[in-house]
Amino acid sequence: MKKNLLFVIAVILTACGGSAPTIVQTSYETMTISKSDISVPLKFSATLKGTADVTITPQISGQLMEVCITEGQQVKKGDVLFRIDSRDAQLELESAEANLLAAEAQESSALLEYESNKNLYEKKIVSKYVLDNAENQYKQAKASAAQYRATANRARVNLGYCTITAPVSGVIGSIPVYAGDQVSSGTYLTMVSGNAKMYAEFSVSESILAERTEEEAKNSEKMLAAMPDVSFLFKNGDAYSMKGRITSITGTVDRTTGALTCKATFPNPNGVLYSGVQGTVVIPIDVKDVMVVPQNAIVKLQNKSLAYKVGPDSCVTSVIVKTANISSDRDLVVTEGLEVGDEIVTVGANNLVEGQRVIF
Repeated sequence: MKKNLLFVIAVILTACGGSAPTIVQTSYETMTISKSDISVPLKFSATLKGTADVTITPQISGQLMEVCITEGQQVKKGDVLFRIDSRDAQLELESAEANLLAAEAQESSALLEYESNKNLYEKKIVSKYVLDNAENQYKQAKASAAQYRATANRARVNLGYCTITAPVSGVIGSIPVYAGDQVSSGTYLTMVSGNAKMYAEFSVSESILAERTEEEAKNSEKMLAAMPDVSFLFKNGDAYSMKGRITSITGTVDRTTGALTCKATFPNPNGVLYSGVQGTVVIPIDVKDVMVVPQNAIVKLQNKSLAYKVGPDSCVTSVIVKTANISSDRDLVVTEGLEVGDEIVTVGANNLVEGQRVIF
């Protein structure tokens, strides 16, 4: 890409007071069109979510006795979050266990009675009726013991529900409840955002993915593996220090937006990313063998894009150009209107008029 410094003799200005004419010189830069490669950053608005955002609700009703965590606290899987009054649940478990012991004792007695009558029947001391009756009593005692065992297990589970623990490691969200509140099944207590890794959800136009090969479209894993590492920008423009990977693309297009939902996964070992944070996902796309020009070389006029070509006589001619729907922060990709070897004005193009002569 070549650049030259040009000078143009601009308009001769005459002062109203009759002063002598003056010459105003304006500098321009040009470039010769060639083909090159460019990395284009595609930017998409995104919202962060934990890879395991879990809403915490109680399984039983009762009075909330203790809130063991604070908002924003980092917790590990199994850490105690809340405690619900467990006294009633403890009494129910003790009662169920006592009934179970009595039922198991009756089961043991019925089994002994059945085995004794079985031996006596084999010796023809008791009748078949006596044996069958003993067997039925044993089966009833066994069933009763199983029922009380299930009741005890249920009471044990209910007692366990009184202590609410973290199902995943992560960070605690808002806590709208306080110790002493009456809670019931379904009451929102908080959210644990599993933040070891974070999802950045964003929408991608179907047209952007239209250039996928048929093989990639059929093999989503291969397509995702071929995609480059992506970046995340916070709203203030700062970039997150670690790169992410696109890990999923929905297989259906949203009828309302005409877009596909994508997820990029970012590692979050230090916990600096939070669920709900909004920002921008940046995907670098490499475009090869294209005509790249600076953005200031293209002049927007109504709904047209113009470039000014420098002719052999050093005069400029405007040409209508088309640019691709991709661009870097400083450059554009021209698809129509220019040819390799054309010389165009870059710096100062917006000050030119048709046919204006530029002088080296």
